Formats: sequence, structure tokens, C-alpha cells
Amino acid sequence: MTRERLYLYDTTLRDGQQTQGVDFSAADKVKIARALDALGIDYIEGGWPGANPTDSDFFRQAPKLKRATFTAFGMTKRSGRSAANDDVLAEVVNAGTGAVCLVGKTHDYHVEMALGISLDENLANIRESVAHLVAQGREAIFDAEHFFDGWKANPDYALACLDAAMEGGARWVVLCDTNGGTLPADVGAITAAVTAHIPGTHVGIHTHNDTENAVANTLAAVDAGARQIQGTLNGLGERCGNANLCSIIPTLMLKSPYRERFDIGVSEDGLKELRRASHLLDEVLNRQPDRHAPYVGAAAFAHKAGLHASAIIKDPSTYEHVDPDMVGNQRVIPMSNQAGRSNLLRRLGDAGIEVDRDDPRLGHLLAAVKEREDQGFAYDSAEASFNLLARRMLGCLPVFFEIDRYRVSIERRYNALGERVTASEAVVAVHVDGERMISASESIDPVTHQDQGPVNALALALQKDLGRYQEYIDDLRLVDFKVRIIGAGTEAVTRVLLDSSDDTGEVWSTVGVSANIVDASFQALEDAIVTKLIRMKAPAVRMAVHG
Repeated sequence: MTRERLYLYDTTLRDGQQTQGVDFSAADKVKIARALDALGIDYIEGGWPGANPTDSDFFRQAPKLKRATFTAFGMTKRSGRSAANDDVLAEVVNAGTGAVCLVGKTHDYHVEMALGISLDENLANIRESVAHLVAQGREAIFDAEHFFDGWKANPDYALACLDAAMEGGARWVVLCDTNGGTLPADVGAITAAVTAHIPGTHVGIHTHNDTENAVANTLAAVDAGARQIQGTLNGLGERCGNANLCSIIPTLMLKSPYRERFDIGVSEDGLKELRRASHLLDEVLNRQPDRHAPYVGAAAFAHKAGLHASAIIKDPSTYEHVDPDMVGNQRVIPMSNQAGRSNLLRRLGDAGIEVDRDDPRLGHLLAAVKEREDQGFAYDSAEASFNLLARRMLGCLPVFFEIDRYRVSIERRYNALGERVTASEAVVAVHVDGERMISASESIDPVTHQDQGPVNALALALQKDLGRYQEYIDDLRLVDFKVRIIGAGTEAVTRVLLDSSDDTGEVWSTVGVSANIVDASFQALEDAIVTKLIRMKAPAVRMAVHG
């Protein structure tokens, strides 16, 4: 059976930028556009040329895409002028993109109340704007704003707006659930009515996630005949976001009936890059990836209970709806106080630690994990620290350096401008292969001149000079820091969770627990550096004594 083609249209760089707190630079947009192109997206919407300096700069330095059609976004011409003489529309056309998407009103209420023009005048604006694009040799896409609400209020007029765009020569008319309030049954029924009038090969869907139904609404529209899908990486977008392409793409490729019926531009190898693309966006935004995101999250294929782990080892499909490797993810069986021997063996195997199932040391390790979690450690969230504990208990932990002592001081003072400031300083003494080295560091940001705190000072000092190991950790950086108080009163302790990364883009988590927040942080920092050295296969001074 010949499969139908579905086209993917990404609007991360425009609609995603409407997210509160998101502000892409032109360089950020170039990086994301290249990742989307490599993934196999058909259309990449870059933004609105002329709307702001960043978008204008981005279109001037537009990346060369290998397969995706670079698309500019704008609005239909304004009343009282021709399409050729509308300066706002001209900015969009002059961007020189192969495709242009123009938004226009399709809800009669918005036409008369927001635009303040007649319904017929709006139809003429749509028709003439699209025809102008086509005359310029551009692929024209009409974004039907508030389409579903417009249909419910006046279906004849909403459909007339689509007809006007098609009469102008539009390649696509895209049905927009602009406020995200339409539910899947209505999306399906309305899209089916549209595709009975306009061929589905010219109909797209653009949904927002205000009822947590954006992905479901998208699939309902595809079921009803729409053949272009608009969305964003990680569902980024204003208010509650847009349809999440990181969920839609694997669903279309791996789930029945979509995998049998449709073909998209993403290859099997491209699908394996989905998680990397998702995390790239989070890295650009300087935020932590959602661990529980479907398909691409770190916990998407995590199995905690011992009974589940036993079943997973025998048959992974028991608790996994797809193979995690197909989306560039991996199976994780975290260690926790619920862990069983099957969990333990699986986790050790994933860490490259070979041990016999009947090895008596496994019982000691399992007991140690449970005891330490009772003390406040969280190996469910800090797999790197678990790996180090396991290596130590099993006698295969490399020793690279030993901490002699450390000291942290915090000073509050007035600077030369008479401003009250704080400054943190840390000193760390380390033994490396018989050589004692002392490093000191302040935590003053060189750009803002603000104190970054005692933990930052410790990290800088510890990473400043590790002798022959320095070259292995030069690209190590801390990307997240979480603190939690465990217990209450005099029995309370502080748990610190650190996420670290390097130039590979991989992230690993470590944990420290102490009544003193600085000491807990130092434990997690030391584990992070040791993990990095193990990952880099640095030569050890010796192996730790068993236990």
C-alpha cells in the first residue's frame, strides 16, 4: 500500500518565541534551524521579518538549509492599500524565503470588532495578499487564525476565508486553534468538513495546548484528512504552548495506524536524533529538560520497582510502548530504596560494571544503597553517584586524587562605589599522585561583578588545578543545582543534587548529603569530577580499597 505524505512545519523560532521568558538571539535561531533541518522537518518558520531587530538580523544571516523550506511569517495586507504597496507585507516578501505564511482572521467577530472592516473586505485582503505572494514566485501558506471558533460561530464565513486563500493560489490553508480551547472530537469533525470541500493535501493543522490536547487535536485532524502538521520542539509556545513535535513525530512513525498509512520527512536515523534536538533547545534556553517528557525525557523509559525490572529484563515490551533506542533515548532502572537485585544487575551492566548474579557483594551494595537513602541520599536522581558507590563497594573505583582539606569564606563589604556586596572565596588542597596542590578561587562573575556564591567558588577552586588530570576536566561545567532540607529540627540534613555536563552535551547527576550545605555541595562536586575522569578514561593512580 502506498503511504500518504505528511508535511511537518516547525514554528519554534516564531511561535515558540512567544513563550514567556524566551528570547532567542539570531545566533540561537541559526543553531536551532540547523538542528531542525538535520532532523528532517519540511518547513522551518524563522519569524516575522521587520517585526523586531532579532528577526530582521536572523533573516539577513539566514542559514543554508539542506532540505527544509525556509519560511517567513507575516500578516495579510491592510485595508486601504494594495498588496504591492503595503510596507509591512513588503518586509516579509523581501526576506526572500521560498515560502511565506500569512495570518488572517477567519472568525467574523474578530474581523468586524478587531480589524474594524467588513467581512467582504477581509476576504479581498486574504485573496489579494496570497495572489501577490504567488506572483512573486513564493509558496503561499494561509494561517487561518481562530478558525475553529470562527467555524462554530459562522461556518460559511470561515470556509469562505479558506476559499479566498485558495483562489489566490495558496499551497496550504492551515486551521488554527488559536486559543487552544477546542477538543479532539470537534477538531476532527470540523477538519473533516473542511477536507470534504478542500482537498486534505492542501489543509494543515496548528493547535495550542491550553487544554493539554494539542497533540491529540493534531492527530484528530490528521485522521480527518489534514496533511500538514504545525508544531514546536518540546511544545514551546505562548501560554501553555503548542503541539509538541517531539511527541507527534515518533507517534506518527512508530504507532499504528499512522506508521502504516503515512510517510514523513524524518528518517529512522533522524528519529534517533530527536532527543538530541529536544535537549539542544533546552540548552539554548538555559533550562533543564523535562525528565518526564514522552519519548525524549530522561525518565521516559525509567523503571523503578524491582518487579518491573525483572519483567523488563525478560521482555522490554512489558512496560515500554516503544524501543527507547528508536528515539535516541535509553532504558534506565534507577537505584532507590525500592530496588531489587534485578534492578541492581541491570544498572551495573549499563554502567559497564560486570558482576556475577550470585556475587555476595551485591547484597552488601543493595543494603548500602537503602541505608544511605535512609540518611537522605537520592540515587534515583543521582545515577552517577550511585555508579561511584557501586564501584567502591565492588573494589573497582579508580582513585585519581584525594582531598586534603577545603575552606570557604564569605565576606560582606562595601565596594569602591559604596555599594554593599558579598564575596565568596574557596581554598582546596588536593593530593595528586604524591604531589600536594593548593588552589584558591573567588566566585565573582567577570561580566556582572556579582558574587555567584560559595558553591561556585568551591567548584572553581576544585577544577582550577588537578595536575595531570586538568586537561580531562577543562570542559566540565555545572548546569543545575538543587537543594532540599530532609527531616526537621536538629535531625535535619541538607541534600544537594548537581547536574554536570561537558562538550559532549551529556548530563550526569551527583548527590551529597550533610548537615552543612557547603559540605553536601562539595561531596556532589567531587563525585561530578570523578565521574568525568572515568568517562574520559583518565589513568588512575590506584584503585580504591574494597568496601
